[in-house]
Amino acid sequence: QVQLVESGGGLVQSGGSLRLSCAASGRTFNSYPMGWFRQAPGKDREFVASISWDGRNRNVADGVKGRFTISRDNAKNTVYLQMNMLKPEDTAVYYCAADRNVVRLSRRPNDYDYWGQGTQVTVSS
Repeated sequence: QVQLVESGGGLVQSGGSLRLSCAASGRTFNSYPMGWFRQAPGKDREFVASISWDGRNRNVADGVKGRFTISRDNAKNTVYLQMNMLKPEDTAVYYCAADRNVVRLSRRPNDYDYWGQGTQVTVSS
């Protein structure tokens, strides 16, 4: 079992930056691919970025490529999402998630087994 807790959300002006953190409990965290997703009001949950268990491989959604970076520190059981050049359309609740399939680097929410409670990111224009 893995428990995930996100932090780092908040209110920021357009063009600003935030770094989200996702702290995981559980000894198996280091073997799980991790993902970040977001959900805006009235919209489906959408993929943002994912990272392999060892940090060597990453996927990033086209809409955030060049602005968002996913990373992880397995020694700290933490995955990060650095968000730069934020836009009002980035406003959403951001969730981290863990996938028990260690060979997969998925963009699909349904492939992830564990989820955090989410952290709100609001970007003002």
